[in-house]
Amino acid sequence: MILTVTLNAAIDRTVAVPNFRLGHRHRAVESRTVAGGKGINVARALSLLGRPVIATGFAGGPTGTRVLEQLREEAVLTDFTTIAGETRISMAVIDPTSGEQTEINERGPAVSPEEVERFFKRLDYLVSGARLCVLAGTLPPGAGEDLYARLVKDLCERGVPVVLDAEGEAMLAGLRAGASVVTPNEREAEELVGQEFADRGDLVRGLSELVRLGAGEAVITRPDGCVAVVGEGSERRFLEVQTKSLEPVSTVGSGDAFLAGYVAARYDGHSSADCLAYGVACGAESTQHFGAGTVDRNQVERLLGEVDVHDLEVPAEV
Repeated sequence: MILTVTLNAAIDRTVAVPNFRLGHRHRAVESRTVAGGKGINVARALSLLGRPVIATGFAGGPTGTRVLEQLREEAVLTDFTTIAGETRISMAVIDPTSGEQTEINERGPAVSPEEVERFFKRLDYLVSGARLCVLAGTLPPGAGEDLYARLVKDLCERGVPVVLDAEGEAMLAGLRAGASVVTPNEREAEELVGQEFADRGDLVRGLSELVRLGAGEAVITRPDGCVAVVGEGSERRFLEVQTKSLEPVSTVGSGDAFLAGYVAARYDGHSSADCLAYGVACGAESTQHFGAGTVDRNQVERLLGEVDVHDLEVPAEV
């Protein structure tokens, strides 16, 4: 079983608004409302890909109840810790005429130390049946920037590989705690290593720095695929994985779909290169749908044949 952790869940509303302009009145031509938060999006995609998954985290108030009800309707198994605060609502506005998207995310409810400890006790039970755990998304107020680090340490001590997708200090703390795999996007990775990536040599150096900081392996996602460092010692490889771009319906949640595909293939025991390729195919396919975490398994298989995986040239100083 795969476990996904969403500590700052949400109800995500995505609306399509042609010729969107700030300060003007508009009419949406399409909308979709789903349970959200990165870990939940990953769980949804994993379920659509046919892998066993349980989504856990924090949920509170009427909005939290709605999150759980929607996941139940989608046949995604859940085991959330109830909190006193109200689960947040997030909004994404897609302009189909320009392809631009605008996201407005609430900060989320504060959690108390007692609620955090109740979550740890719940996780203690869930981990017994987990082969992989995904920690993804922002942390709620009050959780402490070290919460991902605490979770990574706890899970690794139990022998459960952890895939971490977050940003900022929370991501850095989890990385330093020894997450098995980290999957920042390019902007997030630049912030973590403290430098901009001007070329592929910079990307390789960035991957090396992420590993030096504590990650077992690292993936940097990009619009056309990803770059990654995988393996250990003499088996270590720097890979670039790319696919041709598709005309997107929406790119909201494409990184979450990539993560789901990567984790699904890893759960199946595939090679690192094949895991990355499957992730890239899932990320690309998800852009053909309106709503985060939605993938068509059959179309993913079709796109997989168009994914290119090759080794990156490694600078002498790396």
